Amino acid sequence: MQNQDNWNKLTPEEEYVIAQKGTERAFSGEYWNHKGHGMFVCRRCNTPLYRSADKFDSGCGWPSFDDELPGAVLREEDQTLGMRRIEILCANCGGHLGHVFHGERMTAKNIRHCVNSLSIRFVPAAENQ
Repeated sequence: MQNQDNWNKLTPEEEYVIAQKGTERAFSGEYWNHKGHGMFVCRRCNTPLYRSADKFDSGCGWPSFDDELPGAVLREEDQTLGMRRIEILCANCGGHLGHVFHGERMTAKNIRHCVNSLSIRFVPAAENQ
């Protein structure tokens, strides 16, 4: 994992979601309906996580992706709120991203990464070159 000295300063809302495993309200985040071409990176450590080509509209109110960059996302069992879910975390800094769901048949890959906008930042394709 990356040294905390290199992490970005977070707002209280970002800290709540990323470090305390919170959730932003559905349809409130800046990326739930975002259509730009580029890369989504971890808001805390800038690690590339998702390509915009893997983003899709799931109707859930949070950014949804059906694939991640290889090695970028860790999965852990989450039994909070009386549910059994799979939490997704940045593999570099351990920041909470959201949850992953299988078997919903929304895409051909049959997977949905449900990610908080406050956990990610969009980098347009022109800046990735």
